[in-house]
Amino acid sequence: MTGEAVPGPDGLPRCPWGLSAEDYVRYHDEEWGRPVHGDDALFERLCLEAFQSGLSWITILRRREGFRRAFAGFRIAAVAEFTDTDRDRLLADTGIIRNRAKIDASLANARVLAGWAPGELDALIWSHAPDPASRPVPRTLADVPAVTPESTALSKELKKQGLRFVGPTTAYALMQACGLVDDHLADCVARGAARA
Repeated sequence: MTGEAVPGPDGLPRCPWGLSAEDYVRYHDEEWGRPVHGDDALFERLCLEAFQSGLSWITILRRREGFRRAFAGFRIAAVAEFTDTDRDRLLADTGIIRNRAKIDASLANARVLAGWAPGELDALIWSHAPDPASRPVPRTLADVPAVTPESTALSKELKKQGLRFVGPTTAYALMQACGLVDDHLADCVARGAARA
């Protein structure tokens, strides 16, 4: 595999990872790289990207509904009120990734964000979106970075505000997934779809 866009079952070219499992096709075509706004929606993505750290995204994608049930739909205000009983429930929930450090970080992050003004998380994250004209269009997977100056700056700002499990690589994965950058390959059918 060269890392270039490859034809899918419908003959349309896609990023190779978007065809590596059935679950990925819809996620690649309809979600990844499309703008996500709203504090709760971005909190969900922050949590899921943190849970993904060290794992394959497909592992998280296949458990996403379980995560949503377990974390009260990722409503910041609700998760901020979780108790030790809720934490124990999460640690025993086979529908999610039962990683103590990641669960604790998600709960702590909700408590921090519950004190923010509405729209503040959205504004902070989107303030780190680079100018699309300043970025070369990736032709192969090798052209897609894992970390950028913008993701490093976003990570630093989130940490400065008291958030955890938000390193530069996690921050960049968030930026890709939430449409702050368009890392669909040049020949991919989904490239620019969110902005069309």
